[in-house]
Amino acid sequence: MNAVTLSLDILTSPLLDGVRHGFFSRRGGASSGIFAGLNCGGGSSDQSAIVEMNRSRVAEAMGVDLHHLVTVHQTHSADAVTVDGPLADKPKADGIVTATPGVALAVLTADCQPVLMADHDAGVIGAAHAGWRGAVDGVLEATLGAMESLGARRDRIHAVIGPTISQANYEVGEEFFDRFMTEDPANGRFFIHGAGGKFLFDLPSYGLMRLRAAGVAEAEWIGRCTYGDADQFFSYRRSVHQGEADYGRLISVIRL
Repeated sequence: MNAVTLSLDILTSPLLDGVRHGFFSRRGGASSGIFAGLNCGGGSSDQSAIVEMNRSRVAEAMGVDLHHLVTVHQTHSADAVTVDGPLADKPKADGIVTATPGVALAVLTADCQPVLMADHDAGVIGAAHAGWRGAVDGVLEATLGAMESLGARRDRIHAVIGPTISQANYEVGEEFFDRFMTEDPANGRFFIHGAGGKFLFDLPSYGLMRLRAAGVAEAEWIGRCTYGDADQFFSYRRSVHQGEADYGRLISVIRL
């Protein structure tokens, strides 16, 4: 690796040992201003050439050509797609799976959950962008199902939730709370009372519940909050609270 690649801050999990992966923080990138650091969001108003430079650094760190760093057009859906190489056009989806060595699957987040998954024995990996809406609608289960179609088994899949907004910083209203309680009254365990009649929602615990209920072998949250650590992570909610015009996107990657 060169000096630029070594300057990147890449979080990993022992649950995914044996599979190359990384939850990249915002450190080590070329963007400036409100995007300072490793902004990999092509949908942001950052300079496109700078975003491509940042993504190239990520690709190099993952040992792939930039064209083999595969992302999709994320829409907070429950849709998952299977890929076997670079995509000419980005399909609308929030889950990606592959069994093709050398293809790096990546999702972009800025408070939502990035979830990386692997069945090492089957040689099948997946990545999901799971905000509250996608998680409720079933994007994690859809990604697991797509992995199964390639030969994976749920009882061998390890899943890791990367940096996401923590309960202490995720204030929601009564309508949000009611939606989850209508889905399942047991969801009340993911909420505590906040100030002014608001609630605080535990997104990573909800994601872990969905993964474990779906039958994965092991699942964990890496334990890092995007909102609470501005030096390390971009956060959509923090950008809104600070009155900023836009926000950077973090990237999380897995490859065989």
